[in-house]
Amino acid sequence: MPASAVPPPRPASRLDETSYDRRRLRQWLAGDARADGVSRRRLLTLLAATAATTALPAPRRARAAGSPIVKPLPPEWFIQRGTNAETRWEALRGTGHHTPNELFFVRNHTVTPVLDAADWRLRLWGSGLRGAPGEDRPVEFGYDDLRALPAVTRTAFVECAGNGRSHYTGQQGETVTGTPWTLGAVGVARWRGVRLADVLRRAGLSPYAVDVQPRGLDAEYVSGGESLGRVRRPLPSAKALDDVLLAYEMNGEPLPHDHGYPVRVVVPSWVGIASIKWVGDIEVSAQPLFSPWNTTFYRLFGPAHPEEGSAPLTRQTVKSAFELPSGGTFPVGEGHVLHGRSWSGAGGIARVDVSTDGGASWRPARLHDRPRADTWTRWSVTWKPQTPGLTHLLARATDTVGRSQPEVAVPNTQGYLFDAVVRHPVTVV
Repeated sequence: MPASAVPPPRPASRLDETSYDRRRLRQWLAGDARADGVSRRRLLTLLAATAATTALPAPRRARAAGSPIVKPLPPEWFIQRGTNAETRWEALRGTGHHTPNELFFVRNHTVTPVLDAADWRLRLWGSGLRGAPGEDRPVEFGYDDLRALPAVTRTAFVECAGNGRSHYTGQQGETVTGTPWTLGAVGVARWRGVRLADVLRRAGLSPYAVDVQPRGLDAEYVSGGESLGRVRRPLPSAKALDDVLLAYEMNGEPLPHDHGYPVRVVVPSWVGIASIKWVGDIEVSAQPLFSPWNTTFYRLFGPAHPEEGSAPLTRQTVKSAFELPSGGTFPVGEGHVLHGRSWSGAGGIARVDVSTDGGASWRPARLHDRPRADTWTRWSVTWKPQTPGLTHLLARATDTVGRSQPEVAVPNTQGYLFDAVVRHPVTVV
């Protein structure tokens, strides 16, 4: 069937997503969901350990020497955190709406694989495809096959679920685990590729499909001496058929190695773990799926959450950041223009309020972009400090569905989804 004859998918509403999350959580707890490559007993053991641990297990390095990241990481652009690299916000000043590829943060579970597009294949298999092809006889697409399909371009942010994690400790005094990101584990790019929906339909999507699970080609992730396999995480079929991309270009260039070359998944507005890099196969299932990345990891645990943990994380929270270094200095009595960006997983940004006196008073910032879902809004505000000494700059965003950043984020043991107003320290001299 030609692409033009394919009926458009029904958009998945937030209510649909919430219902899906709750249903999958109940199924997993009841033992009705299926995992690939790791037993339910092992996942329950990991889950219990995660709730009590003081540190996430360190990813296994697959290279004996050298950096786990391919691209250069100059210290004026990045803070390197093990297998990851956080973008410094001051490096984004004046870069435009899209984050340049060379400045885009890197989140790796192991190390960046260097793959050849000529040898790459995308393999689709599972009970959710007509004929239920097994993993040993999948439907295959080559790199050129994908590029021959109708292409779409979409601007969207990718953000680690743990972005802002360090502020749970530094600002709220909470003990959390995981990489201590400040706010630089986010970036916006112009992604070009094919709709996952088109590939699924060409592969023979069954009307009984409920879950779609992409899996990466990076090295297996080892936790507690046991391999959890390659990174993978299921999506509801409604989401997969909505706005998900199989991207092969980033800001007009082929995907860099660190960002998923030759092809990656992009799931707009969802936590970054859903946007699997270096995708190599996709299981399409007529029964619910689970993996360590939607059971042990990327759920909320702690006193403020259900004893069994929250539903798997999906949409991102609302956040704001100044394009300034922490602890920057400003001359007293001189005029300045403060710049920043705000974003939300639930909609566009409708308003940003800024305080230059530690939260004692607030005023609206000037927005430089119209509110758009899946991306950030740039903003600015003028400031002429009159009193020398330490102060804090604060930015509070409100999105188009009415969500505003709170004063305090609800904590969880793994430090996900920090959304509180961040107190950015500066000194007036």
